[in-house]
Amino acid sequence: MSAKASFSFSPNFGYVPRFVVTIFNSSILIMAPTHSNKLIGESSPYLLQHAYNPVNWYPWGEEALQKAKDENKPILVSIGYAACHWCHVMERESFEDEATAAIMNEHFVNIKIDREERPDLDHIYMDAVQAMTGSGGWPLNVFLTPEGKPFYGGTYFPPQRAYNRPSWKETLHNVAQAFRERRHEIDAQAENLTAHIRDSNAFGTEAPGEKNYCTAENATEVVNNLLKSADTTWGGFGSAPKFPQTFSIVYLLRFAHTFQTSNPDLAFAAKEQAFLSLNKMIEGGIYDQIGGGFARYATDTEWLAPHFEKMLYDNALLVIALCEAYQLCHNERYREVIIETMDFVQRELMHPNKGFYAALDADSEGVEGKFYTWTKKEVEDILGEQAALYCEYYDVTDAGNWEHVSILRVKKPLYPFASERNLDPVALGTLLKECSATLLSHRSKRIRPLTDDKVLLGWNALMNTASSRAWAATGREDYRQLALANMDCILRVFATGNGEAMYHTWKNDQARYPAFLDDYAYLAEALLALHEITADTGWLLKAKEIAAYVIAEFGEEETGFFYYTGAGQGDVIVRKKEIYDGAIPSGNSVMAANLSRLALLLGDQEGEGGWQQRSLRMLNTMGRAITRYPSSFGNWADLLLQNTLGVNEIAITGKGWQGVHQEIMGAYIPYKVLMATEKETSDWLLLAGKPEMGKPAIYLCRNYTCQAPVFSAKDLISLINRPPKGN
Repeated sequence: MSAKASFSFSPNFGYVPRFVVTIFNSSILIMAPTHSNKLIGESSPYLLQHAYNPVNWYPWGEEALQKAKDENKPILVSIGYAACHWCHVMERESFEDEATAAIMNEHFVNIKIDREERPDLDHIYMDAVQAMTGSGGWPLNVFLTPEGKPFYGGTYFPPQRAYNRPSWKETLHNVAQAFRERRHEIDAQAENLTAHIRDSNAFGTEAPGEKNYCTAENATEVVNNLLKSADTTWGGFGSAPKFPQTFSIVYLLRFAHTFQTSNPDLAFAAKEQAFLSLNKMIEGGIYDQIGGGFARYATDTEWLAPHFEKMLYDNALLVIALCEAYQLCHNERYREVIIETMDFVQRELMHPNKGFYAALDADSEGVEGKFYTWTKKEVEDILGEQAALYCEYYDVTDAGNWEHVSILRVKKPLYPFASERNLDPVALGTLLKECSATLLSHRSKRIRPLTDDKVLLGWNALMNTASSRAWAATGREDYRQLALANMDCILRVFATGNGEAMYHTWKNDQARYPAFLDDYAYLAEALLALHEITADTGWLLKAKEIAAYVIAEFGEEETGFFYYTGAGQGDVIVRKKEIYDGAIPSGNSVMAANLSRLALLLGDQEGEGGWQQRSLRMLNTMGRAITRYPSSFGNWADLLLQNTLGVNEIAITGKGWQGVHQEIMGAYIPYKVLMATEKETSDWLLLAGKPEMGKPAIYLCRNYTCQAPVFSAKDLISLINRPPKGN
């Protein structure tokens, strides 16, 4: 059982139950399957798809776990999610097959898990499979002892031997036989794997010592290491498949802005790579050229062919990165894409109560990308005489640019394209937008991809932060109102009624599962962003309460880090600490940043728990990994740069502060905390001792020591942009 299972996964989903189709008296009768399993009572779209499998699936819970103990059977845990293509391939090939299901039902207690509902379990068992096989992915199929300890697993298993791996039936028989005949070996393997997971979770137990990683030298090393993997032709980092890596892009922008004088060559290279990456994604098929919004990743180096699923968190993080880029360079195309993406999210991913859904499927009518792709004839029939120019601009051809159809993409930007054809670029842009609106209208009549309509706390908090950033960058008041309405939804539907404790997921008016570290970390971050764009200190105090709860329920005092699960959660074999910034930032990196920010805004007295010291300890413990492997620790790297440069403390006082507040929020000031008040107050350290001056006064401070006030955003920016001493 040592064969490695390495398989690339291609997310898409179609999670409605399979139906029985019968011809009766020339009529087609569509009937739902009559037999359902224990998943029928679940709310997850992914689990509900499997509710009519002949496999006797159980959700993760006491019933299934106790059944395994009572019957002394191994547990098969199969983990996937709604946007996972190979999950559904394996379902069609194996889990819907009666003969295969009979083997599974006889020898195993079978549990299905939606990784987005239970990321804690996914993290644990993914670690086990990666330790056994050297790779991972989804579907994740793991065999456990009745006590829940993993002893064997892999990702996708084919119905017959293929891809240099055994068939699923063969695997089932071999595991069942081994469990019967070599139980002592199984138990030993399970103990070893569990010990490995526990040991790999023990980082940070040694104090980081006196070494301070927050230096210009280390900040520069981060950039050099990022640029080593940069694709300088097509943008992004590494080879296909290519993910957005927004944390790396944001870091490069912030470094370039700060070090443009002291290290101009490297700053220029950093900025160019960041802009190139955003530009190529915006021009590529990963971006929906007519509907807005980004797919999860591209399968090729040119960003042409995505797996077409659209995830809420990707769009939130890309909006944030685009806001930074727009504030830095004022490229109008970035502003347009922010608006287009926000329009997409509100149009297609928003619940009526202002919560946001998790994802859209890649498939419709059983075909990946069918909703989003075009034939040239379709475009010609819809656009008529305008089609030729439109097709040329968006690479729509007779042969197609992907699987005999065309994914809309821009091979040459608007102004060079117009110049080569002696066209007015403004008129051309207007024409293209009108044509795209026409195609979008026609596309809306197609059979839509399905929606994963669960609402997740953490992902909603990320989109909330993106909405706040979008208001700051564009000045559109509707984005600030959206952030406020969404936060009202978050605090209402995820509340447990037990202090600051919250739930992780909500659907059909039911909230479930205790929230995880990511949920709370992203929520505190969103509350701090709301405080900054509104100056309402109520949001700041709520962020403080959330942070205090996280420290009490998730904190590991010995190291300063945080566990992924709360102290009261008893159905996991290990309380893991997640530190990698992957598709989403790690809860630990976000909490480290939150604590640093709260310490500046509230003061870091001993009674506050030494939040700044805790943040710095976490950061310095991670320092070596951050500088060597920044693509895996991009959000941590940003905190390292912040501590290297210091934070601009900005106070605004006086009647009419709202005007200069909005100007300041629209400017590119990467590292800042901001408070504003109409009247002098001693309630907050940053606002104390700043009397009314008849007009809005702006103070720039460090460690609450402030320079003489200025009275315009322009003058504030001049103060901030003075080269830091020692750079």
